[in-house]
Parts: sequence; structure tokens; C-alpha cells
Amino acid sequence: MPKRNAGKPQLSWLLACLLLTACRSGPPIPPGSSRAEERQKIAALDTQLGIEYMREGNNEIALERLQKALTVDPNYVDAHNALGLLYIQLREYDLAEKNFKSALRTDPGNSFALNNYGQFLCRQKRYPEGQLQFAAAVKNPLYDTPEVAYTNAGLCALDAQDNKAAEEYFRAALSSNPEMRTALLAMAQISFDRPDVIEANRYLARYLRDAPQTPRTLALGIRIERELKHPDKVASYELMLRNQFPDSRETGQLLRGEL
Repeated sequence: MPKRNAGKPQLSWLLACLLLTACRSGPPIPPGSSRAEERQKIAALDTQLGIEYMREGNNEIALERLQKALTVDPNYVDAHNALGLLYIQLREYDLAEKNFKSALRTDPGNSFALNNYGQFLCRQKRYPEGQLQFAAAVKNPLYDTPEVAYTNAGLCALDAQDNKAAEEYFRAALSSNPEMRTALLAMAQISFDRPDVIEANRYLARYLRDAPQTPRTLALGIRIERELKHPDKVASYELMLRNQFPDSRETGQLLRGEL
């Protein structure tokens, strides 16, 4: 089972996506509904402000803004979606699920809400339910980033100890976006564990083309180069790990001879 100390898309990335999609993913407004349009504009502004406050870590004001958005427009999808993420941060999991469900009742095909709800379910160890949300998300032909849902589905499958399904999802993610970092790193680990050291090395090299080294990548690189019998590269990676990340878990493993 691959060890992962990172890899799931961060909350800040999800919030950035919400900002990019605010105002465009809600249900259509009937022609001539000027009041409805005005309410949605106000709700969109409050939602954007709420998301910005979330990104800054000011959850109290974020909550006020998002609740205000729903007071103006109770069916505003992006507000419910953002509130779901905020309540996860606040460990109010029942309220998080309630808001994701509210978003999807209004707009059942909203891929962003489906993806976020799928992540939530997987973190609650409700793996089959989570996978259903990801599957629904990628069915939407207007979804700009299906690789995100595929990658999250792969991470969910890893948590469920289903490496075969995880590999299929990661390959689908990379088919959609060959530069999807999380999928590349996950495939490097899966390949190494198979074991297929050559393939693992290729995936890790692709990952490192535009991503910095981390304790995890250096540790994996050490293991790969050791199997490939490249002592100079092993020594180089070990030196980088000790010097750049002296307090990391991986450095501790290296010093104890566990890496």
C-alpha cells in the first residue's frame, strides 16, 4: 500500500476553483426574472467574499458571508458548496454533508460539488458512496478538470486498499492531463510497489519536471536508485534529504536505517 503524507488537493486549491466558477454553476434563471438575477448577483458577491475569507483563515467572517449569501438566495449552489468545505474545516461534518446535498439538489450535475462531496465521503471512509460522486462528476461534458475527480477517485481507492482501481483512475487522470502532479507521484509509488522500478523512475521524473523535491519524493528516489544500483544518485538524494529536510519523517527513517 503506498504511503502518502501528502497528495490530496489542498483546500486552497479547491477554494481557488470555487472562485473561478462562482456565478456560473448555479441553476439557470428564467427569462425576465430581474429580481432573481439581482439576488443571485448579491449571493455571488457574498460567496466570493466568503471564499476569500476562508483562504485567509478567517472562518468566522467567512461563515457570516456565506450564510448571508444563502439568506439572499437559498438555492445558490456555490454558497452551499463553499459552506460544505468550510464546515469540514470546522469539523461540523453533518452540516458539511447537508450543504453538499443542498448544492446537488439544486444542481445535480454540478461537477465541483460532486467532486467536493466525493472527497468528503471518502475521508469519512464511505468509499463506495464517494466513488459514485466522482463518477458522476466526470460524466459532465462541461467539466473543465476531470483529471481532478479522477485523481481524487484514485486517492479514495488507495484509502480503500484497492490499488487496481486506483491505478485505473490515475491513468484516466493522466490521460486527461499528463501533467497532473498528484497522479504522477501516486503512479510512481504504485509502480515501485508492484514492483516495476523502471516505470516508477519514469513517473517520478515526469513529476519532477515542474515540481520541487519533497521529503516524500527524495525518499522514493532513494529507494528507486538503490534498486537500479546507482550509488552516486542514492548518495546525492540522501544528502539532499538530510540537508534540506532535517526534521522530516523521511530523514528520521534514513538515519535509523529504515528507508
